[in-house]
Amino acid sequence: MKTKVLMVCLGNICRSPLAEGILKSKVDPNEVYVDSAGTAGYHVGNPPDPRSVAVAKKYGLDISLQKCRRFSRMDFESFDFIYVMDRNNFSDIASLANNSQEAHKVKLLLSEVNVGINEVPDPYYGGEDGFEDVYQMIDLACEAIAKKLN
Repeated sequence: MKTKVLMVCLGNICRSPLAEGILKSKVDPNEVYVDSAGTAGYHVGNPPDPRSVAVAKKYGLDISLQKCRRFSRMDFESFDFIYVMDRNNFSDIASLANNSQEAHKVKLLLSEVNVGINEVPDPYYGGEDGFEDVYQMIDLACEAIAKKLN
């Protein structure tokens, strides 16, 4: 049975698509299924932000075919681990849990590593450097998650 991991941010166009692509590149697809979603429905059906696509491409990852979707309560049943990018997303997702078992699936992504901060900042309103910084943070966390899953 595959382990299923969901990455979640606000719009599912910047951080969580990067997290999905990065973790997919570090795990065996026969053993681990990775997806991403957003807590808001602003961009449903859209591809990731071009700046996320560009920084992923810089590191040899193609996330351009991903499509934004909104988190659903059904995701609690479908996924073993739900990693969120920041405390607001954590609160939004945890508030939808039907019980403590579902709530325990939700974790801050950066809780997997010690990088001096707990949240992956949203690079949407910033420049290219923000996407590079976010990529590096997510990559470190995904490396730690992949080691646990492999």
